[in-house]
Amino acid sequence: MKYKCVTQDGKARAGLLETDHGVIETPVYMPVGTQGSVKACEQRELIEMGAQIILGNTYHLYLRPGMDIIEQAGGLHRFISWDKPILTDSGGFQVFSLTDLREINESGVTFRSHHDGSPHTFTPENIIQIQRTIGSDIMMVLDECTPYPCEFKYAKESNEMTVRWADRCKTAFEKNTPRYGHSQALFGIVQGSVYPEIREMSAGALVKMNFDGYAIGGLAVGEPVEEMYRITEFTEEFLPKEKPRYLMGIGLPENILESIDRGIDMFDCVIPTRNGRNGMLFTRNGTLNMRNAQYKTDFTPVDAECDCYTCKTFTRSYLRHLFISKEILALQLASIHNLSFFLWLTKEARRRIIDKNFKQWKTLMLAKLQASSQIEQQTSITQ
Repeated sequence: MKYKCVTQDGKARAGLLETDHGVIETPVYMPVGTQGSVKACEQRELIEMGAQIILGNTYHLYLRPGMDIIEQAGGLHRFISWDKPILTDSGGFQVFSLTDLREINESGVTFRSHHDGSPHTFTPENIIQIQRTIGSDIMMVLDECTPYPCEFKYAKESNEMTVRWADRCKTAFEKNTPRYGHSQALFGIVQGSVYPEIREMSAGALVKMNFDGYAIGGLAVGEPVEEMYRITEFTEEFLPKEKPRYLMGIGLPENILESIDRGIDMFDCVIPTRNGRNGMLFTRNGTLNMRNAQYKTDFTPVDAECDCYTCKTFTRSYLRHLFISKEILALQLASIHNLSFFLWLTKEARRRIIDKNFKQWKTLMLAKLQASSQIEQQTSITQ
């Protein structure tokens, strides 16, 4: 994997991330295909809307369909018929969210499947083997995602273990080779909750290990958004300029824009599809709740400026009808639109960075998003 920063506007970066399955233009939003499928959206539609890379989750894929099936298929790319890049999260966040079903110690984490209660173990070594079997282009180290709030002592001890796990992941990564004829990269994950001194310690230790890229984890877990921005901006200063930066699990359009302005290149979040399935659609002028009565006779597109299939073909009135009628098509059309919007947002941000007017555009976008969201919330209450 190779990364090149093409240009900057302040800290905001436009780059190229080269993998064996294609070149990714950054900043980039990665649709979340947790179990090898982006919910309510098929691969053909992802290609049409311009998705460059998707995300899969090691925890879920390990449990279903299982590594035997994926290996027999020739890796995840072939299993799901996707020939573009894939990034896999190590599953750490999912495992550590199973508070009552897991135990953590220095060797790794023992947990029980949320499907059937069967026992399993993730270690830094086998998490690398599992991701080798999956065959993702970008692999993540095993880490512990601390909750918020989190005491300093726990955050410090947890991060020290995460750093030791990262070192073991790197050693295991270097001892074996990819299985399907394409190269794989490994990213380290900076942890440390909202404590700058722990974040600095984490970043410094990981940078010495020379990973292919670096993620900032442990944010968007309940902390105030100002804290998220503060820690992101602080942590970025300690990451190599020649490597890609990935802010895990972020977020809303305004979160993405603010994080791009702080030097972040890669994003993933379930919000576009999850919120879409619940009737919230994102547009260039803010959010729409498609169940609101005001759209009952609104025969305009969801977003007149959007050229996605949903906006080119259907009206707000029809989408509201689908949601009210609980038609499955509503979930598909909403997901297509929201994913198209998030992909447009990062693509447009890249264009603005190259044109050296990102900050001005970001300010205008944030003003429109905030104003319309307030109006939509008031409408939701009255109707």
